[in-house]
Parts: sequence; C-alpha cells; structure tokens
Amino acid sequence: MGDWNLPWEGECRCGQVRFKVSIPPLLTMACHCRGCQKMTASAFSLSIAIPNAGFSIIKGEATIGGLNGATRHYFCPHCKSWMFTRPEGIDEFVNLRPTMLDDASWFALFIETWTREKLPWAKTPALYGFETLPNYEDYAGLAEEYSKHRMSKNEH
Repeated sequence: MGDWNLPWEGECRCGQVRFKVSIPPLLTMACHCRGCQKMTASAFSLSIAIPNAGFSIIKGEATIGGLNGATRHYFCPHCKSWMFTRPEGIDEFVNLRPTMLDDASWFALFIETWTREKLPWAKTPALYGFETLPNYEDYAGLAEEYSKHRMSKNEH
C-alpha cells in the first residue's frame, strides 16, 4: 500500500490516553449525522477507518461515552476528548479521529456519509457522498479505490 511511514501515534488532548496505529487505513471520511454534529459541536466528525488489528491503546484507558445505541464511542476519562468509535456490528475496523494523531497533516477526505443530515453550508472535498452509509458490501471496493487514489496522490 505504499509508504505510510507507520507506526503512527497519537493521544487525547491531555495526553493521558495514547494509541498506536500499525496498519494503513482503509478509508478517510466525514460524517454529517446529527449525532456527530452534537458530539463535535461542529458540522461533521472526521474519521480514519483503521483495521482493528492495527490499533492499540499504549497508555491509559479509554472509556465509553456519547451513548446512542450499540455503537461505542471512546473518550479520555479525564479530558473527555472523543478519540475513536467502534461502529455497531462492524468489528473489522476502528474509526479513529484523525486530529488525535501526533501528525494529521496528511489527512484528506475520501468519502462523506449522512449527507442528508448535513448543514446546508457544510462543504467538503470528499470524492464520494452517501445520503446515509455505504452498503456494507461496498466498503471493500471503496477501500481498494481509496488505496489506489492515495497512492496516485502520494499522500503521507
């Protein structure tokens, strides 16, 4: 998948919880759903889909918060930074907030989700948009296309 300069590390705002990424991401995305708007106090949340096997907490312990159904949102118990999400029914990857990385300068959007709930003025450079979520069976194709797109742009 090219040179991703792995592993990456990152942390919450206060530094009490640190994590490590050792496998390249599957996708980058923005979510415009009302839940993400409320949890970020912004127009959307940003995510990097990291294969589960390539993500680990290396310092501290994250706690579940932002409860809304079975999807688990993980936060630092001290500073309350929203660090990552484990989507309901999808155990293959973790949605990491890219701004938690020590270096997120390479991050660029590939898809955006829940566009039917986006604020009218919210614009992103994402290549693909979905009114809700992509179909589960479409993720493999999107991940393959993201990999090719990233390599053509020579990101990170």
